[in-house]
Amino acid sequence: MDGMTHIDHTPPVRRAESPTRAEPYSRITIIGMGGWGTALATVAARAGRDVRLWGRRPALAKLIAERGENPDHLAGIALPPGITPTASLAEALEGTEAVLMVTPSHTLRDMARAMRPHLPAGVPVALCCKGIERGTGYLLSHVVEEELPGHPVGALSGPTFARETALGHPTAATVAFPFTHIDRMEPATAPAARLATTMHTEAFRPYVSDDLVGVEVGGAVKNVIAIACGMMTGAGFAENTRAALITRGMDEMKFLAEALGGRRETVTGLAGAGDLTLTCSSTTSRNMKLGTELGRGTPRADCFGGLPTVVEGEVNAVSVVDLARRLRVSMPICESVHAILHEGAPLAETFQVLWARPIEGEPRALDLYLHTGQGEPA
Repeated sequence: MDGMTHIDHTPPVRRAESPTRAEPYSRITIIGMGGWGTALATVAARAGRDVRLWGRRPALAKLIAERGENPDHLAGIALPPGITPTASLAEALEGTEAVLMVTPSHTLRDMARAMRPHLPAGVPVALCCKGIERGTGYLLSHVVEEELPGHPVGALSGPTFARETALGHPTAATVAFPFTHIDRMEPATAPAARLATTMHTEAFRPYVSDDLVGVEVGGAVKNVIAIACGMMTGAGFAENTRAALITRGMDEMKFLAEALGGRRETVTGLAGAGDLTLTCSSTTSRNMKLGTELGRGTPRADCFGGLPTVVEGEVNAVSVVDLARRLRVSMPICESVHAILHEGAPLAETFQVLWARPIEGEPRALDLYLHTGQGEPA
């Protein structure tokens, strides 16, 4: 070996460094007085922040202030000090340093527009709702960017049920914002890092991502897959079926995220696989509950005891499928849910067709498409 250059193939070891300190936001505003908005207000207040919680109903804001709990959405859970409920947007946004938007996806554009006159310049906005705008095919971050130019826009997403979060059960989530060149040079000053620090408590653990597209796609698609899991569960199928739908549903997430410029690896994280697994595992999720009731044969009008209930996956099934078709991304599970919910397709026959599709290779590199012998190739 004398005279020969030795090449070290040992992979580099990441240096152990002291954590970088990011400055938290002192005052934050949460737009949306429902269960998840109230749970996030609870987290932020426990982290020592000054929290303004906005809702449309003055009567509910008054009740929360008087009782120290949200009787309509998180009854029985005492709210910590530091939360000021209000029905005034001007009061909620005055002096705020960061905003969390927790409104239904179909009302997001109007809500952002209403905030514009009251929002201080440059304040970051994190979306805590999930979906794709119907008609335009826009990710929700783009909707807010159009209505609130000059504000950094990101998302907070992950496997989080509101009641468990408010009760202080250990919970993890992802905070995602696009990173500018400066953010990469000084990551502790990035909005994602500052908001993660703002929301961190002993029980609530945020992770930081720069892949906003991947995080948003995961949040939108998982609601549709959860309805599919519920349908099959309600129809009497068991864990094998649910595991298959979760796994192949995650693949549909990956394809759509990648087509929009996101990273496939993001979909395997908290905002993708984590949120998908949680939502598909419990009827605490309205998406899973709706699917389960439909799978049992309950007419849509009679689901949720006949009460009008917004189910994000029902709305997202239209916008996700429309976007996938525009981009020519194959999403057969989402297509099946869309057909049942919005085209009157029979549930049992639709899933039978899904299972009878030609056999494919699981790795994309294996170009395989085999006729199953069940009818004509799709």
